[in-house]
Amino acid sequence: MVGLRKGHCYSKVKRPYTRKSKVKSKSFIKTIPQNKIVRYFMGDITKKFDYVLDLISKNDMQIRHNALESCRMIVNRHLHKYMGMNYLLVLKVYPHHILRENKMLAGAGADRMQKGMQQAFGRPIGLAARVKKGQTIFSVYTNKENISYAKTALDKARPRMPGQFSINIEEINN
Repeated sequence: MVGLRKGHCYSKVKRPYTRKSKVKSKSFIKTIPQNKIVRYFMGDITKKFDYVLDLISKNDMQIRHNALESCRMIVNRHLHKYMGMNYLLVLKVYPHHILRENKMLAGAGADRMQKGMQQAFGRPIGLAARVKKGQTIFSVYTNKENISYAKTALDKARPRMPGQFSINIEEINN
């Protein structure tokens, strides 16, 4: 089954390649793929909370938008199940980097059907958020009695994203 390439193909942060062509219209990406992230703020946005738990990146990487949406859904579902509406979940990164792929044919006679690397700018296939070391990805605002549920919810997000993460717990001084 043909689908998305593995996420680790795009996890390294590299300088984006800029195509420079004699024809100006060929120097730009023509379409931007749809962002799959539905919401950035979930829970009770009006309530004041005592603690904040942050999911922090331990290294530089790119995280695809479908991975961020998957994490958002699983964390929000876990928080809502065990805490009701006594939390505020915030996604703090935005996928703005366009990922491209130059698809190659395989099989007999493939060399006669495509141009190879002659015009290898690639077509847009998705979006990614560029994350730096020490940057917060998710924040959960909650009260003291719900800290363990929030920590468990953020732990569930770790295997769905590339890289390593730590959870930081801080008390909010109002």
